Amino acid sequence: MASSSMFSHGSGSWTVKQNKDFEDALAVFDKDTPDRWHNIAKAVGGKTVEEVKRHYEILLRDLKIIESGQVPIREYANTKRA
Repeated sequence: MASSSMFSHGSGSWTVKQNKDFEDALAVFDKDTPDRWHNIAKAVGGKTVEEVKRHYEILLRDLKIIESGQVPIREYANTKRA
């Protein structure tokens, strides 16, 4: 089962919007961007630099688990559309 850690930890939950803003900010502010974490926290809103860094570490951990094959792939029933 996939981890729900990407959505809840530390000082509180991350909304769907905050997660989307976080992902968008990661695409804009790469590892070479000065004040990267400050910029990402500002883009997300309502989160500190430390919360953003922690969220990133959790994201990396979750990706590692997924890529290692530890998360089973769901099987979906074949559905036909009329």
